[in-house]
Amino acid sequence: MRVLESGNHLIALAANVAGVEVVPAYPITPQTQVIEMIADLIAEGKMDAEYIPVESEHSACAALVSASLTGVRAFSATSAHGLAYMHEMLHYAAGIRVPVVMVNVNRALGPGWNIWCDHQDSISQRDTGWLQVYVASHQEAVDTVIQAYRITEDHRVLMPLMLNMDAFVLSHTYMDADVPGREEVEAYLPPYRPLWKLDPRLPMTHGSVVYPVDFSETRQSMQIGQDNARQVVYEAADEFMRAFGRRHGDMVDGYKLEDAEHLIVAMGSLAAESRVAVDEMRAAGRAVGLLRVRFFRPFPIDELRSLCSGRSGLMVIDRDFSYGMEGALFSEVKAALYGHADVPSTNLIVGLGGRDVTYEQIREAADRAFRGEADEVTWGDSHITKAHEITREMLAEFDKLLSP
Repeated sequence: MRVLESGNHLIALAANVAGVEVVPAYPITPQTQVIEMIADLIAEGKMDAEYIPVESEHSACAALVSASLTGVRAFSATSAHGLAYMHEMLHYAAGIRVPVVMVNVNRALGPGWNIWCDHQDSISQRDTGWLQVYVASHQEAVDTVIQAYRITEDHRVLMPLMLNMDAFVLSHTYMDADVPGREEVEAYLPPYRPLWKLDPRLPMTHGSVVYPVDFSETRQSMQIGQDNARQVVYEAADEFMRAFGRRHGDMVDGYKLEDAEHLIVAMGSLAAESRVAVDEMRAAGRAVGLLRVRFFRPFPIDELRSLCSGRSGLMVIDRDFSYGMEGALFSEVKAALYGHADVPSTNLIVGLGGRDVTYEQIREAADRAFRGEADEVTWGDSHITKAHEITREMLAEFDKLLSP
């Protein structure tokens, strides 16, 4: 059916048609609407699942893992500090190889308190072992929830997946999208078939102590699952295209790449805004293209090496900051290209805490970067410089007060 709904509600509808059976969750803005709609669908008899209202996000992830270990398809959603509170259990979910799916509605981390979008919450969890995908539209969010289970439940992968969706820009805005019927989805996504599961009739101990002699192998198996996911992502996208006639998949998404001399590289909704910037620059005679990174984990190393080679320059947009270094996506792109493609690159840090980013700002920043007028790392928000000046003035006054 084609519906006009918010991104949050479309996620809930997608989880329903994907055959989710258990949903443990704890509310947090701006994710709450996802779970509210799931609870309503269950209460109205439209979704055959069990909703578990737990006492915290840590408990939500613990219940998510436990449900999956019994052999059912499990789903949850969270955001920002909720995701941070799950940190310990995120490691557990990946280490124990449960194929669960969780939507993270990207929100800034405090202090100061802020409910608007940036990517600091999910980027902070990049080393937990979860697959990470960043969507850029309502339809892509629907299709990716369905494909996510096809990817994670593949026995070559068996790693949890975090679907990241920008707060408010996607979560609360309304857009029409096609939500496939349950029977259509079942033909694409068969019931979950675990390699093994916990059964009270056959009790066993699982996840106990692993001694040093075996521990490295458990971590290597997680890397193998991540590496295998690269191929499975494309297979899932191919099969989805054959089944539904749409292609929302792959590790990366390109726009006007064929003859582009310069590339803008971005994730999430800023990549969608960048398409307009690319169109304007093209109209002005600039050969610019867009490379949208969909999967941050596993990172699309081969795709970046292939698509960035031979370009005259890159501008990588980050909606996060790895303090003391630079934007995380920028670091990853440079690491992937090192020794394989010598391309001048600059980093644009914008949109932190939900600050609006327009295609005009992206176009202006790209013009400066591709003319060689920008520093390697550029804060796109001009207020940052003023804030630094004010901070220095305050510290100077404080030093005076402390002076004898």
